[in-house]
Amino acid sequence: MTELPVEQRLQELRAQLRHHAHLYYVLDRPELPDAEYDRLYRELVELEQQHPDLITLDSPSQRVGATPDSAFAPVPHQVPMLSLDNVFTVEEWDDFDRRVRERLGWELAVGVAYACEPKFDGLAVTLHYHDGLLVKAATRGDGSTGEDITANVRTIASVPLRLLAEGAALPAQLEVRGEVLMPRAGFEQLNARQLAQGDKVFANPRNAAAGALRQLDPRISAQRPLEFYAYAIADLKGVEWPSTHSQTLRWLGTLGFRITSLASTGNGPAYVRQAYEMLGRQRDSLPFDIDGMVVKVDDRRLQLDLGFVARAPRWAVAFKFPGQEASTRLEAVDWQVGRTGALTPVARLAPVSVGGVVVSNATLHNIDEIQRLDLRPGDTVVIYRAGDVIPKVMRRLDDDGHEQREPVTLPSGCPVCASAVTRGEGEVVARCSAGLFCPAQRKEALRHFASRRAMDIEGLGEKWIDLLVEQELVHSSADIYRLTREVLLTLPRMAEKSADNMLAGIAKSKQTTLARFLFALGIPEVGESTAALLARQFGKLDALLQADEAALLATPDVGPVVARSILDFLAEPHNQAVIAALCEVGVHWVDQAAAQDLPQPLAGQTWVLTGTLSSMGRDEAGDRLRALGAKVSGSVSKKTHVVVAGESAGSKLANAQALGVTVWDEAQLVAFLKEHEGC
Repeated sequence: MTELPVEQRLQELRAQLRHHAHLYYVLDRPELPDAEYDRLYRELVELEQQHPDLITLDSPSQRVGATPDSAFAPVPHQVPMLSLDNVFTVEEWDDFDRRVRERLGWELAVGVAYACEPKFDGLAVTLHYHDGLLVKAATRGDGSTGEDITANVRTIASVPLRLLAEGAALPAQLEVRGEVLMPRAGFEQLNARQLAQGDKVFANPRNAAAGALRQLDPRISAQRPLEFYAYAIADLKGVEWPSTHSQTLRWLGTLGFRITSLASTGNGPAYVRQAYEMLGRQRDSLPFDIDGMVVKVDDRRLQLDLGFVARAPRWAVAFKFPGQEASTRLEAVDWQVGRTGALTPVARLAPVSVGGVVVSNATLHNIDEIQRLDLRPGDTVVIYRAGDVIPKVMRRLDDDGHEQREPVTLPSGCPVCASAVTRGEGEVVARCSAGLFCPAQRKEALRHFASRRAMDIEGLGEKWIDLLVEQELVHSSADIYRLTREVLLTLPRMAEKSADNMLAGIAKSKQTTLARFLFALGIPEVGESTAALLARQFGKLDALLQADEAALLATPDVGPVVARSILDFLAEPHNQAVIAALCEVGVHWVDQAAAQDLPQPLAGQTWVLTGTLSSMGRDEAGDRLRALGAKVSGSVSKKTHVVVAGESAGSKLANAQALGVTVWDEAQLVAFLKEHEGC
């Protein structure tokens, strides 16, 4: 395998880490094991250390987490909520200790006093107290700005609404950092209730805690068994700051906060190794999940001397536990079909306990991974529960019967609808070609079809789509336009006004654009930008339907993989029928001249929109720029031609200024578009 150039590999790592940080910190839907994320992050940091001239302002190494959810009011952190660097081995821990002593100028024989405590697997939260009263609570967010979750945090019994005095003076101002988590027993009870009510169960306690904290209705949060453990002070006024971390924990305990009983203090690296081994042995018997041990220099004066790097303190580190392994029998390999038609193999296992959790399924990623591991049903395999989240098949154990077992092959037909399974040359993912017809893809395909950036059907939310599909009222996107008031009123909890609003939204969406229509179809590899380029290139739907590979490749940014995906999708009879049906029920748009007949003043240029535009929405501005040949991107790079900055423009504007990219205000954009209205 050819090694990628450093700059290209850095771009790949940053894109992957940004994606998974968004899933983990913002959406609370992690797809990647913690251990794999840590590996990618360490690779990024090592490459950037070797090539400091390639470090960019938007690199994950220069930030802590991801942007806060817009559903909650933003809370700026006066003291940033930093992350911790990780160590995974005894050797790496000893290196950390050595660096601490070198920076302090201490002799190697002198042991530093370290405070050790469990690394909770929950969500970091900061609490603000004024004159002893809780006034605000916020999430970590991106480290500099979090989300206001005060109403939800007030429902947690272990969070004191008023600090205990116990004869001592209360601080005039106190900011406490800690972790919100869900105990294992409470998690099991919650999932039992979810099952009894027919609701979705949570994957793990951390996701359940995150879901509880992010409820817009605090009454729902109050029903969830959450606990808060305090572990640090960020700001303190009115009383003297404790001189050590261990004293800080004890003092917080006197104020009424829950403090872990597993915290300890000792001198030197050998003590930390011993504490780490002891905590590891206790891990499975604890009432909550942990994924390592936090080690801090105990003396606050030394902490101040050591200081910080960009995203983490130099005086603290997370000593992570290794992923836990167990062996079991691979009983079968099933194939699941995702929303885009991607076929994912899932290992069905003889149930085995891994890290205190019974595992019966594990991810296999794709057929290439199965072949790389040479897995066959009946084999004995090693399961790795990395990051306490997603079990993974790591390897096969040799035995005499392996060669006599049947190899796993990629299905030729979709396991759900029997349509052809396609896999392009050089592609990792195999897909069901049925698109909108396949029942496995139907709900997600319809959600995408109705979404704001696609057909923008107001009133048709995810829950209604689920009900319509489950009651066999909608089989394809065309069926949405055949719904009647009488049919909608048969749905549970559907009121007359809601039915009328939904029908009005459906009717309104019939008038659209070719670009939105193509994007709404959910063609694999065709995103919003590519759909707009296709609409501009061909002008009419019929022209696109009749296009061959050469014609598609003439479209900007359409390469062989995208062209083949479009041809496969349009060749499937089921998809042809759905497209025809959508036109028959009245979905329409104004045809335009093909690109070759229109001037393209912005052809080959990349533009970025940021901030709020008052004269038009960013979607409309993007559509108008694409109509002039521009590619509209969501990120700024040296290749960006113009960044249009509206009100409250953020990091994209800062990146553009740092890179020397041309920046326009809204007035310049409006004048430019008006000048080129005839194009």
